[in-house]
Amino acid sequence: MMLTCVEICAGAGGQALGLERAGFEPLALVEIDSPCCKTLRANRPHWQVIEGDVKEFDGRPYRGADLLAGGVPCPPFSKAGRQLGSDDERDLFPEALRLVEEIRPKAVMLENVRGFLDAVFEDYRLRLKRQLERMGYTAEWRLLNASDYGVSQLRPRVVIVALRKDLSAAMTWPHPCGRPPLTVGELLHDQMASNGWIGATQWAKQADDIAPTIVGGSKKHGGADLGPTRAKKAWAALGVDGKGVADAAPEREFVGMPRLTVPMVARIQGFPDEWQFVGKKTPAYRQIGNAFPPPVAHAAAAAVCRALTQRKIFALAA
Repeated sequence: MMLTCVEICAGAGGQALGLERAGFEPLALVEIDSPCCKTLRANRPHWQVIEGDVKEFDGRPYRGADLLAGGVPCPPFSKAGRQLGSDDERDLFPEALRLVEEIRPKAVMLENVRGFLDAVFEDYRLRLKRQLERMGYTAEWRLLNASDYGVSQLRPRVVIVALRKDLSAAMTWPHPCGRPPLTVGELLHDQMASNGWIGATQWAKQADDIAPTIVGGSKKHGGADLGPTRAKKAWAALGVDGKGVADAAPEREFVGMPRLTVPMVARIQGFPDEWQFVGKKTPAYRQIGNAFPPPVAHAAAAAVCRALTQRKIFALAA
């Protein structure tokens, strides 16, 4: 049974892929960034991609959708920013709440950074929970580590799920997959060797751990590098030059630390190899770095799907 969803702040499709795999059909995907919209349209021409500000998006035509989902911007809660929370103009939780009121979905699933759980935001979290409760939902949140769901990366993400109160008892959070993810070397060996690099196998042996967090950065700062100084040191320990992103895999006689290509970064983030990112190297890298890893999105969305479909089965049985 296909469930329907509306997704805001859809980015380049990380959450959308997870939702699709879990059994949700998107009625609309809202995204303000033009390269991300081009990526979504290139990979799923049949999806209705609405390019624009979520503040101007009217949810009323989609009233009754099963799920409202989104990865609302993380800078208001990120330690990389100033953690201004509700004082940050990029805080879109109020818009998400408006859309909950307009769409009245059976469930809500919102994703954000680990900083959302910091003590400084306790009042913010409780206020959000109370607002959802007043609209008839039971809200919970969990910190999910991407590496627990097969992603070869240290990437903790907060997932907020709110279910209509008559459905909330059926919700069970996803369990870790129970096996460690591939190391960076195991994951990327074939891509590193794709141009015949004779050092690829030795490199893969050195890259014997999962990756640090892939960061997307902002349009205002920097290019396509793999993060701040601490992150670059972690990449160097894996034999990766984190000061930039390469146009291609190393050639046969390459010597030194290779840089990752956009497809390599996408694979680390959990995207399928066939998912194509539209745009030049830097905007493509940012699309990937800012994405919700599809395997984690799938695990969370599948849990929501089970809650909704179990409730329907119970209702039919009654």
